[in-house]
Amino acid sequence: MTAPILPTLLRLAAPNVLAMAMSVLVGVAEIYYVGRLGTAPLAAMALVFPFAMLTQMMSAGAMGGGVSAAISRALGAGDLERAHSLVQHALVIGLGAGLLYSLVMVWGGPHLYALLGGQDAVLQEAVHYGQVLFSGAVLVWLLNTLASVLRGTGNMKTPSVILVATAALQIVLSGVLALGAGPVPPMGMVGVAGGHLVASAAGVAYFLAYLIQGRGRLGLKVQGFALQKTMFADILKVGAIACLSPVQSVLAILIFTGLLAQQGTEALAGYGIGQRLEFLLIPIAFGIGVAAVPMVGMAMGAGKVDRARRVAWTAGGVSAFNLGWIGAVVTLAPDLWARLFTQDEAVLGFARQYLVTAGPAFAFFGLGLTLYFASQGAGQVIGPVLAGTARLVLVAGAGYVLAQNQGSADSFYMLVAVAMVAYGFLTAAAIWLTPWGPKSRVIT
Repeated sequence: MTAPILPTLLRLAAPNVLAMAMSVLVGVAEIYYVGRLGTAPLAAMALVFPFAMLTQMMSAGAMGGGVSAAISRALGAGDLERAHSLVQHALVIGLGAGLLYSLVMVWGGPHLYALLGGQDAVLQEAVHYGQVLFSGAVLVWLLNTLASVLRGTGNMKTPSVILVATAALQIVLSGVLALGAGPVPPMGMVGVAGGHLVASAAGVAYFLAYLIQGRGRLGLKVQGFALQKTMFADILKVGAIACLSPVQSVLAILIFTGLLAQQGTEALAGYGIGQRLEFLLIPIAFGIGVAAVPMVGMAMGAGKVDRARRVAWTAGGVSAFNLGWIGAVVTLAPDLWARLFTQDEAVLGFARQYLVTAGPAFAFFGLGLTLYFASQGAGQVIGPVLAGTARLVLVAGAGYVLAQNQGSADSFYMLVAVAMVAYGFLTAAAIWLTPWGPKSRVIT
């Protein structure tokens, strides 16, 4: 807790960024496989993907951040017994939340896809894909909860290595099952979902074995476990509130998707290509933000509030830089991304429009998202969540006006860019204005 901030942050973030880079490759591979299946499956993925990303964001970035923050604060205060108990309670939360998400999406998914404008072949593909994918949502929740436990101890390497291996396995399995290979028949979008679930199950099995064997700073004790409200509260006071942020982000995307679906299948498929890149920016910002959580949490646990705030601002700046250059690349050369997934000129036209318009705003999105993660370490997430609320209101209100006035696709994409910029500025303002506690006497 006295090491230089930027070098320490980059050292901790490096394994996470590698793991998140693999998740980006998973996203690219999946949309490539689906693009090989045709325009209807590509449009169907645009309907299902926000809900798939929501469970990732909630389990890894929101509730996962709450888990890491609670454990890091306990370790920062020197309370090892509390930290061990938090591991057990975190798994209960992950298991319960995953089962609930499966129930909601398996039952309600078809209605949601139809509400978003899915029809005929597009709706049929979305339902088949979603039913398989979300039947295993509990595996995603457990995988990310277990990774968050280890990150809370400051161990970034082990969860990153396992997530990289899981992602590599998913890429291979999804391709084989979706497109077929040798004796394996092509299963289409269902195969993409199946590969995801098998790989996630393998990752969960390894993490459980790692913790039960006590190979890390904290272990999973399977005996003598008693539920305690205070332990749940320590995680949920950050994680539950933080879950509102990804819900708001996905709601904004869903509202936008529903409005854009009215312009036809090509417009929806083209937006799906651009939308996938927007979602893949989240893991990149996550790689920096998740490294900041234990640094902030341990500093707060030790009473070093000034250091905690400096960690947050440093992480936000690094993330803004990373996403900023990605935005610059796709703004100047949108075909580098768009042509990976389709050669249909009508679809490409919409994808180019999105990338050129929204790309310049990616830096602000990265700033806001990483500051949101850092605020979890301090247990002060209300301000960043309200910034997400403002983004949602802006998208819904302005989107409704554009729809009523028959706005063009380009005007909708401009709305996305403006909303990203607003989110970045408002989150930064919330961090600046929210007191995290009394100033520490010792600044290192």
